[in-house]
Amino acid sequence: MTMPVMEPDLDAATLRLWAKTVDEGSFSSLCWGERIAFDNPDSLTLLGALAAWTDRVQLVTTVIVPQLHDPVMCAKALATGDLISEGRLTVGLGVGGRHEDYQAVGADPKTQTMRGMAERVEIMRRVWAGERVGDAVLPVGPSPVQRGGPRLLVGTIGPKTVRSAAGWADGLAGTTLDLDVAKQNDLFDVARQAWAQLDKPAPHLATSFWFALGPAEAARDQVRAHLRRYMNWIPAEFVDAIAPTTGWSGDEDELAAVLRAFEAVGTDEVHLIPTSSDVEQLRRVAEVARDFN
Repeated sequence: MTMPVMEPDLDAATLRLWAKTVDEGSFSSLCWGERIAFDNPDSLTLLGALAAWTDRVQLVTTVIVPQLHDPVMCAKALATGDLISEGRLTVGLGVGGRHEDYQAVGADPKTQTMRGMAERVEIMRRVWAGERVGDAVLPVGPSPVQRGGPRLLVGTIGPKTVRSAAGWADGLAGTTLDLDVAKQNDLFDVARQAWAQLDKPAPHLATSFWFALGPAEAARDQVRAHLRRYMNWIPAEFVDAIAPTTGWSGDEDELAAVLRAFEAVGTDEVHLIPTSSDVEQLRRVAEVARDFN
């Protein structure tokens, strides 16, 4: 389950309630994404809170854009999150799709590439391995609980990105807009082949999609409203054009059927993305997720 970090009017009580409800429920992971030029919590600050508010679930960033951060400071923050959570952190990384986020923090837009991300991953891995940075007397700590650092997933929807990340990633944190299971499995096959060619263990295969529970028209309107807010860099008429077929809406039985279809092609995890901060929808989905444990 993904935290409702892109919803309006959030407060500490809502975030804490969601985190604790997920942790006490039937979900395997608690996820959250990153944006800069948007009204959402800072990802690395939220990591500390989620690590303290939860005890069981895996914590998954979906995704952090390392080019928006100093890589040494990012490595230190993530290692701290791994320490506080006692080794429950998985880090999803992506290049990001919004130039405005790069501009907002003064990041070089030329680094918005897979190579730019891989270079920062290498630095973070060196920090986690205990190598000293520059002329520092001591290495940058703390050491992560997980030896060598947290598991890394690449956020992607394309085969070229998957192949490029095979050397450093442990799996995928993908997304599907139209819930095309066969298309998603084709991307998984690219990952399976790329990892096998490098004699690496099979990749962790995760995908995600937006969801809304409820009567058909109301649930679809909820998805549309969320997309209108979240995709604010895209003209509204384009968002409205894709809204009828983007994400999922329906009832519990229909959601279970969709999850079974992804399970059947070997998906390890589906990261559900809420389109409302209503905790009742979270609790309803928790009942669906219970059947997958």
